[in-house]
Amino acid sequence: MPGLVHFFFYFLFLFISGYLAYITWDTWWTLLFFFIYGTIYAFSVANWHETVHRTAFKTRWINEIFYHISSFMCDFEGFRWRWSHTFHHTYTMQTEGDYDHEIQISRPTEVIVFFLNFIPLTDLLFPHRLIKFEVLKHALGIFTPVVQLSAPENQKKKILWNSRFYVLIWICVFLYSFYIWSILPILYIILPTYIGKPIWFMVNVTQHLAAKVDTKDHRLSTYSIKINPILSFLYWKMEYHLEHHMFPMIPSYNLKKLQDEIKDQLPKPFNGLYDFYKTILPSVIRLATDPNGYYKVKIK
Repeated sequence: MPGLVHFFFYFLFLFISGYLAYITWDTWWTLLFFFIYGTIYAFSVANWHETVHRTAFKTRWINEIFYHISSFMCDFEGFRWRWSHTFHHTYTMQTEGDYDHEIQISRPTEVIVFFLNFIPLTDLLFPHRLIKFEVLKHALGIFTPVVQLSAPENQKKKILWNSRFYVLIWICVFLYSFYIWSILPILYIILPTYIGKPIWFMVNVTQHLAAKVDTKDHRLSTYSIKINPILSFLYWKMEYHLEHHMFPMIPSYNLKKLQDEIKDQLPKPFNGLYDFYKTILPSVIRLATDPNGYYKVKIK
């Protein structure tokens, strides 16, 4: 039931914001509503995350349906990301040997690129870094290092054909846009994650930003943070990310209870986004030139 309720309201809010963007087309208001739509759309990553852990629903086939829908929405090709995310939990922030591609690819060693993430559509300045570009390579049979490292050999054919399915849908969207001579299909399906990225990125990057690498202690590599109820809903309570990494099979709606049980053994959560960035940004900047400039967590 928690999963059904969440997805009902998620898609309701997505539809309402998308409809408002449509009826205000040709006015300045459409920019606001497309940004809201894009922001909600970008948080499909949280939907993907809860379903990749199979904790959104008890019924497996329902979980799988919403997993693949969410995977397409956030460009996380389902078979590649299922294995890489399992690998991420096993080797969190690992840079030696079993490399954690899921986090290290966004490591903020390039400060300017990092801060560009807070501006809509700036991802398009670096097309070779887009997740869509990776999907395209996989569709051509060019498997990236993360696939070679984390995916079993018998899964590569699934990655290949599912990537081709994604690319086919994207081509159909572009062709349909040209056919009706309107950019709207592209705005609704291809570009929303780039339009709405700033708020999603601001929240999502709090998971491991500027944290210690190559440690098995999750308390040193992963953070928890307090955020408002709206963002907490969209984020599917992944602000309790340290607790999630310690016990990844606990459903998100029980993470607060878990935190209450073990809080005497954990670092104090950050008190909101302002507190987080005020504390962590100096380490982000230091990491640009100093690999040991990571944030030093204070454990009780």
